[in-house]
Amino acid sequence: MRLGAHESISGGIHKSFERCVSDGGECMQIFTKNANQWKGKKLTEEDKKKFIEERKRTNIYPVAAHDSYLINLAEPKEEKWNRAKEAFIEEAQRASFLELEMLIFHPGGHLGSGEKAGIQRVSQAISETLERMNGWHVELCIETTAGQGSSLGCTFEQINSIIEMVHKTTGKKPSVCFDTCHTFAAGYDIRSASSFENVLKTFDNIIGLDRLKVFHLNDSKKGLGSRIDRHENIGKGEIGIEAFNFLVNERRFESLPGILETPPLPSGEESFALNLKILKNLRKK
Repeated sequence: MRLGAHESISGGIHKSFERCVSDGGECMQIFTKNANQWKGKKLTEEDKKKFIEERKRTNIYPVAAHDSYLINLAEPKEEKWNRAKEAFIEEAQRASFLELEMLIFHPGGHLGSGEKAGIQRVSQAISETLERMNGWHVELCIETTAGQGSSLGCTFEQINSIIEMVHKTTGKKPSVCFDTCHTFAAGYDIRSASSFENVLKTFDNIIGLDRLKVFHLNDSKKGLGSRIDRHENIGKGEIGIEAFNFLVNERRFESLPGILETPPLPSGEESFALNLKILKNLRKK
């Protein structure tokens, strides 16, 4: 597995590569704009040139984008849903412009409209995005979620329903980002190599391992099935080190990216360099 983290784009989007190298990363995830704003500053050809030059210089790959926290593709209200959909299309366009491999996103929450209605909303938004992506080259990856509130994507069945609905409409299938913290909090026991293998078999039976393109590597502050999304540093949470030892040495995933989204250390310092060192030390030579 190629290991990296979610890096800041402060000072220029190309600066993320410098931070990734400093942390010891081999791949990374970024926001292509401020994650708490609907509209981002337009990316220029100069931005792209600097970004691609730094990518070649550092040999960091693959690079994923994560969409804005504001976007809810399951939004039941038409006006708000249209705004979310257009923002998502812009996210896909920005990721493609920068020649990123993937755009990772949460399906969103149905806000009381019900699971079925929410899944239909998400599927429609993804389908419309794919239909407008002529000439764009970026993989859309649905992230597994913890299942807080009305959020969708906490079961493999929900994710598969979205994938199949999109496939029926467009002939294309979105992919999946497996977040260890979220999946554990949603009730899938991945604490040991054997239990993780069982979860992967379930994933394969329902969705198919061929759709799994990226991992988010996070321990969990909360327990199995808590439905609470609280990331923890590797080996310091309820999941424990064995799950990550299994993942980083699993041959099926040796070419996939594993991206950290761990919280700051108790000292307030960023945790990525330390967590990457822990994960790399788990690798069997």
